[in-house]
Amino acid sequence: MVEGWDEDGLRAVRGALHGADGKALLAALRRGPVSEVLQLAGDGVAGTAALGLPGAAKMAATFFGALRERGFRGDEELDDVLRGSVGHVVNPTLRPLSVDLEMLAMLLEGDPVESGGRLDLSTGECQPAIADELETGFEEADAPDRWLSVPALGSRDGYEDMELFIEMLGDTALADGLWTAIRGRGAFRRFKDVLARDERAWRRFHRLSDERGLGRARAWLAEEGCRPWLPFGGDG
Repeated sequence: MVEGWDEDGLRAVRGALHGADGKALLAALRRGPVSEVLQLAGDGVAGTAALGLPGAAKMAATFFGALRERGFRGDEELDDVLRGSVGHVVNPTLRPLSVDLEMLAMLLEGDPVESGGRLDLSTGECQPAIADELETGFEEADAPDRWLSVPALGSRDGYEDMELFIEMLGDTALADGLWTAIRGRGAFRRFKDVLARDERAWRRFHRLSDERGLGRARAWLAEEGCRPWLPFGGDG
């Protein structure tokens, strides 16, 4: 696998998103392959394009092509958002919601016995089930349209992430070791133990897994009639 983003580059992308700096985001995205950060940065690019920042429409077009080529779950929904930001006609029915997509992904991919939670449709806040247990249920009763239950879907998707990553490695000694590691019980622990011996591969796997998790969260949110709010005032 060809090395992609380094940690400084990823920090620059995240810093621009968290700091609501569209110009800095567009500059940061030139530091690595956009194919590895489509879900992470896609809403930000759409926000900059909706505002008409210089270079934003070109970056959005780059994202279109990369999303179509990749085709992960949630990529089609993000493609619609990006196309809408540059004036294409797309499905306008999804409700913008100020949601932390990473937190939503964590809730969705937890243990079905212990995890899950709820999403506050008025604020976009994701609340784990543990937090729910410490509260009374009066809010749900008084405002039934405010809360959306978030199920914990378990480890199947995470296992598929591992399989895909190994396939991307090709015919290598590391791939052989990882295929052996994921057979049987304890697959996740053994996979991480083997992968930890190769720092570059460790970083690449987590970027892949994070991207796919964000896409799954976006797809689930779309099924519930919502989408993440565009940063930088793109929905304003």
